[in-house]
This record gives sequence, C-alpha cells and structure tokens, in this order.
Amino acid sequence: MKDERRVVSPWNIANILTVLRLALVPFFVVCLFLPGAGWRVTALAVFAVASLTDHLDGELARRYGLITDFGKIADPIADKALTGAALVCLSILGELPWWVTGVILGRELGITALRFVLLRHAVIPASYGGKVKTVLQIAAIVLYLLPWIPDMVRWVVMGAALIVTVATGVDYVIRAVRLRKVARQARGE
Repeated sequence: MKDERRVVSPWNIANILTVLRLALVPFFVVCLFLPGAGWRVTALAVFAVASLTDHLDGELARRYGLITDFGKIADPIADKALTGAALVCLSILGELPWWVTGVILGRELGITALRFVLLRHAVIPASYGGKVKTVLQIAAIVLYLLPWIPDMVRWVVMGAALIVTVATGVDYVIRAVRLRKVARQARGE
C-alpha cells in the first residue's frame, strides 16, 4: 500500500493569518505610543484583531489539515511578538512594572526555545493550562489598554496570568524532561 501524504502549501489561510498577526505588531506599537484616547482605543482594536487571528489560524489549520512546518515555527513567534510588544510597551509607558514583563517574557522565550530544541524529537501539545495562560495574558493586556479600568482589577487579572504563566512553564519543562528521557530510552542510550 502506498503512503500518500497530502502536501500542504505554506501559502494557506492559517499561515496568512499568522503573518497578518505579525504584521499588525508594529502598527499596534505605533498606535499605543501616539497620544490621545482615540489612539489608545485604536491600539486596543489592533491588539484584539491580532489576538483573534491567533485563535482563528489554529482552528483553521486543525480543521482543514493546513498544518505546516512554517506554521509550527511562525505561529509561536507571532504570538510572542504580539504579547511581548504589548508588555514591553506598557512597561516603557510606566503602566506595568518591568518585573512583570520580565517574568512573562522570560517564561515565553524560554519555553519557545525549548520547543525548538524538542522539535526534532517530538512536539509537546499545548496543554489546557497553556490555553488558560494565553487567555489570561490577553485579558490582562486588554485591561491595561483600556484607560478607565481600576488598577485593582488589572492587578488581579495580571496576577492570575503571572501565576498560570509560571505554573505552565514549570509543567512544560517537566513534560520536556520526561519526553527527552523517553527518547533516550528508545534510542538505547
């Protein structure tokens, strides 16, 4: 029996949405630094659209079999670029402490690097906790982008995002160590 694998073009709707999300990051940053409530709302709208493409591209890729090597690499980069830009900009503006940005970006960059190292062995699927982390980070950023939200509300959601971010990072490292151990045993090392 012949092994027929469907070749998926990297030029598909899921990857185009990923590239769009990446392209929206500089526009979001510019809008965030321009003075006035109108630009702040525009920055929020750009962030919201970009965040929605994150969910949509993954859904389309899974549903229609549009998963590509490009998408596996570009999607996490686009995600980190969007949330990272938002966190760094909010810290530059003095609205979010730098230590919060450092903890979240440290975790995100560390896990992304670990993912790339593990790609040749296997892919660790996103956990439910990882999805909760993403939703909490986006929600917290949205609350910081809205000018009239009380600081206490922002801090509660950002605090939850920080806790889940660190916990899921630890969980991912544990799963990666186990996967590496299984891979070594399979090779007889």
